[in-house]
Amino acid sequence: MKVLIVYCHPCTDSFNGAVRDTVLETLAESGHQVHLLDLYATGFDPVMRTQEWRGYHDKAENLQPVDQHAQELLWAEAVVFIYPTWWYGLPAMLKGWLERVLVPGFAFEMPTARRGPRPKLRHIRRVMAMTTCGATPLMSWIMGQPGRRTLLRGFRSVCHPLCRTKFLALYRMDSVSAAGRQAHLERVRKAVAGLGRADAVAAAVPG
Repeated sequence: MKVLIVYCHPCTDSFNGAVRDTVLETLAESGHQVHLLDLYATGFDPVMRTQEWRGYHDKAENLQPVDQHAQELLWAEAVVFIYPTWWYGLPAMLKGWLERVLVPGFAFEMPTARRGPRPKLRHIRRVMAMTTCGATPLMSWIMGQPGRRTLLRGFRSVCHPLCRTKFLALYRMDSVSAAGRQAHLERVRKAVAGLGRADAVAAAVPG
């Protein structure tokens, strides 16, 4: 399976970096093709500026500033997001990436008077979101988990209609023990090791 990892954290030696490395190692062991897109390392600009906003609905122009990122999504069959939860949502860098890259005509068709929005990234069949969060699970639930919803509902809406999703979070990040962190990395490894297995089984069963 072709797996795109979208990694968003300013520090390469953070625990999110350990999650990233675990994901990369596990995918390599399973024989998947992997591309890593490190938004901070590549210096991605998350700000949609005036001229870009004015061309947002122009299908011939709106992808030009972010074409390389769009090509990564066209290549992928699965996308794994790795990021810290800040203020209960996505980091500005990742939110800006979604806003600038998932433009009309590429990721979806805008709704009309007769039809709703239509997904265009139908080749993406798996989406995984992996995050760290300083809050408790209860507080995150009370706040509505906007980051989780943006990715597992919003991003998923432009993928294949039967796209499967998975969410893994390490809560109380600032006080969790070393043993707790290691246990979470094992959960990450297990989740990633199962990526694509169900799809492979389905493909092997005669229709």
